[in-house]
Amino acid sequence: MLVIAFYRKHWITVTLTLTGLCWATVSLMIVAPLAPRTITPLVVIDMYALFYMGLIFLASIAVAAFSYSYLDMHGGHPEEFYLLLLIATLGTAVLTASTHFASFFLGIEILSVSLYAMTAYLRHSDRSIEAGVKYLILAAVSSAFILFGMALIYAEIGSMEFIKIAFRITAPGVHSLPLLAGSGMIIIGVGFKLAVVPFHLWTPDVYEGAPAPVTAFIATVSKGAVFALVLRYFSRIDIHHHRPLIIIFTVIAIASMFAGNLLALLQQNVKRILAYSSISHIGYLLVTLLASGATAVTAAAFYLTAYFVTTLGAFGVITILSNKDRDADNIDDYKGLAVRRPWLAAAFTAMLLSLAGIPLTAGFIGKFYIVAAGVHSALWIPIIVLIVNSVIGLFYYLRIIVAIYARPIEQAAPESTGSLSGHVVLAALTLMLIGLGVYPGPVIQLIQKTIQSLI
Repeated sequence: MLVIAFYRKHWITVTLTLTGLCWATVSLMIVAPLAPRTITPLVVIDMYALFYMGLIFLASIAVAAFSYSYLDMHGGHPEEFYLLLLIATLGTAVLTASTHFASFFLGIEILSVSLYAMTAYLRHSDRSIEAGVKYLILAAVSSAFILFGMALIYAEIGSMEFIKIAFRITAPGVHSLPLLAGSGMIIIGVGFKLAVVPFHLWTPDVYEGAPAPVTAFIATVSKGAVFALVLRYFSRIDIHHHRPLIIIFTVIAIASMFAGNLLALLQQNVKRILAYSSISHIGYLLVTLLASGATAVTAAAFYLTAYFVTTLGAFGVITILSNKDRDADNIDDYKGLAVRRPWLAAAFTAMLLSLAGIPLTAGFIGKFYIVAAGVHSALWIPIIVLIVNSVIGLFYYLRIIVAIYARPIEQAAPESTGSLSGHVVLAALTLMLIGLGVYPGPVIQLIQKTIQSLI
């Protein structure tokens, strides 16, 4: 912020951003031996928080690298974008370590307010402004639900700490109406942030209108941090003893899987396809919330890791191919990509196959672990729905892949070449995608070590 105030230079700003995020990632390894450490009742720095912080910081590095050539191409003053990116990353880090309603809400708002501006950052684009306004209105509504829910729970229990709330809720014979209503309102508010059915209506419009790097951030870092918080909160409560919660999450998971995949079949816009795809993927993740034990938490962490790598890579290709006039978000933009840009075609194909859950990709291993967690908890209906929807999802991913290897359009829209940093990050993501699919062992072992503080 101080450098921007005195000297505007895009490459200096992005270098400082990447350097800060890299040092933040390194610092996690330095403090890991000291974990867990409670920092007031608001946050706890344990291995669970450190793992998700590392995932978030690495994803933010990828978003910053993709943003450089994209913002440089659009001109104007791109420096403040990186300040917003860092503030949003701070908000997500707070969410992963939150153990209190106060830090929960602070993290949500730090993230959301930054995303309002990031979504509408391209002021010359009507679609970007429209997306920012839609996100602002619906995010404000979701925050109101979260606050009202917190107020009801606090009025009944007299505490805002997750552990004390869990102890009171899990006590025998507790079926208080304010507790159930408060929990329901928090689920509604968080449902907006995760974009699950029926709180998903903002997702395709915001994904389509936001700048491509911002869409990548919303799809990965924002949703991943909120899900990490939800998993921490509900892991304190054995939801299997609360039938209303089981029913609510089961219905949301099944509806999200079906709605996301079926609506994606009707789209011609790649960003809207990925938007509806993200709804179905959160539905898959909710199966781990319904399951129990270490297997479920491990499955959630690995699936989010695979989802981060895959989604960042997919939006990275879109970012690199986008030009000054518009993003490369129509299926026709990708016809003949294998001839024009074979390297990008191969990377995008790998990302789409991973999203579809094809073997030898990270997505396949992630879905395998979710199915294993569901079978371990005898969640037969959600597992059957997941498998059916994975088959449905394969169709719209194949539509894009077929376009990539189809005959080139003679008058294709001009494409940008992208920056060296963007191509390097995309290559790293592609290697990670294949590595996680072929040899996931080291990452699984790391996750199993980090979740001890949660279970």
